[in-house]
Amino acid sequence: MSQLISSALISVFYKDGLEPLVRLLHEQSVKLYSTGGTQAFIEQLGIPVTAVEDLTGYPSIFGGRVKTLHPAVMGGILYRRELPEDLAQAERHRIPPIDLVIVDLYPFEETVASGASDEDIIEKIDIGGISLIRAAAKNYNDVLIVSSRSQYAGVVDLLTEKKGTTELNDRRRYAGEAFAVTSHYDTDIQAYFSKAEAKSEETQFSGPIYDFKSLPANHLRYGENPHQQATFYGNLDAMFTKLHGKELSYNNLVDVDACVNLIDEFKEGDKAAFAIIKHTNACGIATAPTAKEAYLSALSCDPVSAFGGVVITNKPVDLATAEELNKLFMEILIAPDYEPAALELLRSKKNRILLKRNAIELPAVMFKTILNGVLEQDKDNETEGVDRFKTVTEKTPTASENRALAFALKVCKHTKSNTIVLAKEAGEGYWQLLASGVGQTSRVDALRQAIEKAHSFGFDLTGSVMASDAFFPFPDCVEIAGNAGITAVIQPGGSIRDKDSIDYCNEHGLAMVTTGIRHFKH
Repeated sequence: MSQLISSALISVFYKDGLEPLVRLLHEQSVKLYSTGGTQAFIEQLGIPVTAVEDLTGYPSIFGGRVKTLHPAVMGGILYRRELPEDLAQAERHRIPPIDLVIVDLYPFEETVASGASDEDIIEKIDIGGISLIRAAAKNYNDVLIVSSRSQYAGVVDLLTEKKGTTELNDRRRYAGEAFAVTSHYDTDIQAYFSKAEAKSEETQFSGPIYDFKSLPANHLRYGENPHQQATFYGNLDAMFTKLHGKELSYNNLVDVDACVNLIDEFKEGDKAAFAIIKHTNACGIATAPTAKEAYLSALSCDPVSAFGGVVITNKPVDLATAEELNKLFMEILIAPDYEPAALELLRSKKNRILLKRNAIELPAVMFKTILNGVLEQDKDNETEGVDRFKTVTEKTPTASENRALAFALKVCKHTKSNTIVLAKEAGEGYWQLLASGVGQTSRVDALRQAIEKAHSFGFDLTGSVMASDAFFPFPDCVEIAGNAGITAVIQPGGSIRDKDSIDYCNEHGLAMVTTGIRHFKH
């Protein structure tokens, strides 16, 4: 059933991306109602708008806690256009129809993540907004609900294509997404109160049962391949501020997740770190005194695979770094911030996605669908530093080798098994990936792949180190490594034949440390 939009209520916290939609509605002769800051925003565009206070006859009261909860607003959204008795009541009480509701919610999740006071957090519990969203979604038969700024561009396309009208299936789809938004919002609030209660009782809180359908739904163009449909359930706006580029795809999101998990291993001190990810594995990663040096070092690891990759850094991007980055074709760049001149330069490539990472706590558990159910496990948050290394050979690693081993182990932990990672200190206190063997069915194959790749890019492995995600059941890997010039090895240990590898190292002057922690990644 086609529905012409003649009036719209707009009341949003986030104004970015709103202007094109407001201008389109004005061009399509839609009467606009609004409140507070949104009303001022629309007026600054030179577009006529009616204050909700003029519609209700009541001002915003109680510090803005009550603005839209009024029969003139809720009735205009909820009355059923096909029922004569509803039409008669709307006319009798002079309640105009509201055909489109554009409302988002106060940033509760972001406010909690910022470490705000309890008072500030409570004020970010949205009452009017969530009521408007639920009302409009309930009456999707007559009303279109837009509940997230991520939907603005899609609504512009929809209303442009259909000349200001919507079909029932359009409105029903947006209603479903709206209820996902409200469900996720309520879950966040419940989790906040539960954590506070648990803290007061000095008990551990593990959070609510995971329900992905309660999260905001972001429909993707397709999945891993064009013939697969896909949806991301989650609040990307809380995680990133998108500064430029096209929408994220399924494969983009998988690589972005790998980037974030890897770069979070490098938070210590003032070291700049850059990683380049391809198909969830690091093809380059390095630390250096400056972001530019770290990027160039990471790129040199494998400039071939870096083409079309996803790049992330733990430091703001300055102009000097941006000038180097701009030479590479990359899908996505992620950084905690960008200098204005750097951002302007990086925006010169139309489809390059630029993300500014926001401060937000990530879940401590992970899920994976399998067979006819779901696997849940804790994230692998173990990171063994030098203080947890156990030397098992006669030769002890040098201080430089120990630092390189710790670096290699961090990369190894985030690389598909079976994996071998080769690394080396690149200047005092800084490290570089030389090569890795990823996702192999044999650890020997992984090592040979890594050695061959390192040699193909001109790296001398003499004095380098090797990390393995699991133990060596035979001494073949340490023999191959020693012959390639590798001088120190890190592995979890635990094989009934550990002694064979240790004996080989002792006989040939290699150092080996064990950690007792395996880092499989499937």
